[in-house]
This record gives sequence, structure tokens and C-alpha cells, in this order.
Amino acid sequence: MLEMRHVTKVFNPGTVNEHVALKDFSLTLEDGDFVTVIGSNGAGKSSMMNAIAGVWLVDSGEILIDGVNITKLPEHKRAKFLGRVFQDPRTGTAATMWIEENLALAKRRGKTRFLSQGITRKESEEYKELLKILDLGLEDRLTTKVGLLSGGQRQALTLLMAALQKPKLLLLDEHTAALDPKTARKVLETTEYIIKRDNLTTLMITHNMKDAIAHGNRLIMLKDGQIILDIRGEEKNNLTVADLLHKFEAASGEEFTSDKAILG
Repeated sequence: MLEMRHVTKVFNPGTVNEHVALKDFSLTLEDGDFVTVIGSNGAGKSSMMNAIAGVWLVDSGEILIDGVNITKLPEHKRAKFLGRVFQDPRTGTAATMWIEENLALAKRRGKTRFLSQGITRKESEEYKELLKILDLGLEDRLTTKVGLLSGGQRQALTLLMAALQKPKLLLLDEHTAALDPKTARKVLETTEYIIKRDNLTTLMITHNMKDAIAHGNRLIMLKDGQIILDIRGEEKNNLTVADLLHKFEAASGEEFTSDKAILG
């Protein structure tokens, strides 16, 4: 479902601020893979996501989604393939629009839109049913402006919107990092449910090693713009934080220094 072939991206090349964000980076995801991604700051996690989403074009290499080469496509033309949820709950929704209006925008993503096209009663009922899975009472607040929701409610709504069209690839960029622990658990439970229900191929960056181990069928760790660990199957099922730290040290030759990631 996703192929990244020998992708390289360098920022500010030839200057004192040169930074190699991705270095000959290759990754393949099969249909239905749920891959968690971890690494210290500057490891290349968000650079990988931005390369897939087309925030900027890569310097070399290729990116394919479901066999379609999207390497040269601008960001807006990749939207029909992708769903994305960011760390900031305010990023994925329109604050001044109602909940049902936000859902309607997500439903119409990639389709021809008309100014006269409103939200039908049938659609409102559909959105009510969708919102019930969040268990946040939002199904009774369809005409509430999204800007009045809490961060957790807004992030849960964003997740629902990102998955609404069953994208080829769902990108979750530390989507629970800004939430309190209780709300983060709720959003992660909803994430797991939606991914399994729709068999969505997913990349989830997390700042938490425990979450990276607990979720998904595969875990990759990045360092200096490259994958240094790729753990799956029975090995991942039996993985502990201590195991993961040991594997990182063996692969990189240094200690993992992010207490936030280790302690959760």
C-alpha cells in the first residue's frame, strides 16, 4: 500500500545549517499494516510523514501509494489517497463551523463540490451514528461549533474525519501528544477500533514507547533519517520497553535519551 524507495531529503544544502532529514530511506507497508513509529527528536519521523503527504518534494527517490507514483504530485492532489491527524487538535478542523459541517467537508474530500449543496437529513443521521462510536456525546451536538469542543473531543472528531473516506493510508503524527493521559487513552482506543473496523493501512508516530509496543502489528524506530529497527510478528508481541531500549543501543551504539518516550 506504501512504498518509499531510497528517499533522500536535505534542508539548507551546502550551508552551515545543512540537515539531512531522510537518508536513502526505504519503507514498504502491506495492505492493512498498522505501523507505529518511534525515535528521538530529529530522527526523521515527521520528515517521513511530510514526504508522504507532499508538504515538500523529496530530493531523490520515489514514493508510491497502492502502486501509484505520487513522488511529483503536489500536496492537495495527494489528499484523495491520505487521511492525516496532527499533534495539535486545532489543525484538522474548522473552528467556526459546526460539527456536522466539518464532517460534511471530510465526506466531500476529493469530490466536486457545489455552493448550493447543503447537509441533508440523511447525512445528519449518518453523522450521528458515526459520532456514537466516540462515546463523547457529540452525536447530540451536531450544530455546535467545533471551536467550543475540548482538545480531546476535537482530536477524536479529527480522527473520525480523517478516516471517513477510508483513505489508502492513514497518517497519525503524535496525535495524542497534546492530550491528558485519560483523554489520550480514549483517543487511542478509538484509533484502534476505526483502524480494525476499516482495515486501514496506518502509520502512527508516537512519543511513547509503551504505546508503540501496545498498538499495531509492526514497530519501526528511526535515527538520523534512517530506519534502524523494524520489529513485527511474535517478536513485537513479546516486546517490552527494556527490550526495545536494548535493541536501540545495539543498533545505534548509543543510549536512547528521551525520558518522555521511555516513561510515557
